[in-house]
Amino acid sequence: MSSGVALRLRTLQRHLGSPERAQTQGSISAPLVAQGRGMEAGSSPLTTHVLDTASGLPAQGLCLRLSRLEDHGQQWTELRKSYTDPDGRCPGLLLPGQMKVGTYKLSFDTEGYWQKRGQESFYPYVEVVFTVTNETHKFHVPLLLSPWSYTTYRGS
Repeated sequence: MSSGVALRLRTLQRHLGSPERAQTQGSISAPLVAQGRGMEAGSSPLTTHVLDTASGLPAQGLCLRLSRLEDHGQQWTELRKSYTDPDGRCPGLLLPGQMKVGTYKLSFDTEGYWQKRGQESFYPYVEVVFTVTNETHKFHVPLLLSPWSYTTYRGS
């Protein structure tokens, strides 16, 4: 296997989690703490990361905005603008205690990300809207991204 393919495979396994690691860890947060992902007590209740599935590498430098639906469902209020780090993560979107029950939106500037790479793409942005029903829970919203498709899910 070439070194480039091996690197992409290791990166995908690290981001998606290998079955072996999941079986050896006793709790959901243990792998995140062990890898220094900042999910210890008192850290952000909302995190995200973006994986560029076209390259198999983290999507570094992708701009995103976090908003919450306010005014009885009539208006989005931007809470934070941020960029993904070298590992494709944006770990501290909210400070501890900032999470409220309600509807949130993560808007990812996918067009800007692909343009910086000289790549044409189909989706100029991706918006992931989700509902928080318990402000004491932690939420992880990953995005798997290619120029022509995307997938998201509620992670742990």
